[in-house]
Amino acid sequence: MVWSLAVSLILTILFETGFFLLIGKRNKKDLLLVILVNIITNPVVVLSYLLALLYTDWDHVLIIAPLELFAVLTEGFYYSKYGQDFRRPYIFSALANLFSFGAGVLLQRIF
Repeated sequence: MVWSLAVSLILTILFETGFFLLIGKRNKKDLLLVILVNIITNPVVVLSYLLALLYTDWDHVLIIAPLELFAVLTEGFYYSKYGQDFRRPYIFSALANLFSFGAGVLLQRIF
C-alpha cells in the first residue's frame, strides 16, 4: 500500500506540474503551490480509495467521484487563496485533476 501511495503521489505531481507548464504557466510560486497542494490531497484521496475498495463492496466509480470532487474543491480553494496567477482556480484544479486522472488511467492500461 505504501508503494501505491508513493507512486501515485510522484505521478500526480509530475502530471499536474506538467499540465501547469503545458498551459503556459511559469510562476515559480504557483508551481510550488501545485506541488504542495498535491502533497496534501493525493495521499488522502489514494488512501481513502484503497481502504474503501478493501473494506466495502462499492463500485469504484462511487468511490472515486466524491474523492476527486474533494481534491478539486480543496486544491481550487488553495489556488484561489494563495495562488498568484490563477484566474479561474477551480477550473484549473478540475482540468489538472482530469489530466492527471486520465494519464493515470492510460498508464494502468499500458502496465
